[in-house]
Amino acid sequence: MGEQIVFLILGAIIAGCSILAVTTQKIIRAATFLLFVLLATAGIYLLLDYHFLAMVQIAVYAGGIMVLFIFAILLTNQPGVNVKFEKPWRMFLAALAALSGLVICGHIIFYNVTKIFKYAEIDYISMQTIGTAMMGTDQHQYLLPFEAISLLLLACIIGGIMIARKR
Repeated sequence: MGEQIVFLILGAIIAGCSILAVTTQKIIRAATFLLFVLLATAGIYLLLDYHFLAMVQIAVYAGGIMVLFIFAILLTNQPGVNVKFEKPWRMFLAALAALSGLVICGHIIFYNVTKIFKYAEIDYISMQTIGTAMMGTDQHQYLLPFEAISLLLLACIIGGIMIARKR
């Protein structure tokens, strides 16, 4: 019962802060609300006993990515200036596109997850197996995408510095 209450509280925080992140006019506040969403997501991972994933969520996303977002905002924008809202018809089209994307993703996830649970037997996966998969170079291992993302983040930081130097 207690876990369900904590889950509902974390879910409410995620839903509320997500809505506030996309509706606020102050860009720094939007980034702060996004930080709360990421931290509450780590709380849900802790409820599921995914301690490693919760720590990765906090260290990588809530720590590293949010610092990168704030750094980019401060270098490329005037943080105290209000962001202008789009025209209502454009907001309606964006909401319609988001809703249709949600329906398509939900359909794909629902039918693929039921197939996985029907035909596969889920075993315990050790941390060593996860680490080997993340940093391996064999087939179905993710070292190349990991390095590509690190180069992309480096390019973003260099781009932000170059924009700031031009001012």
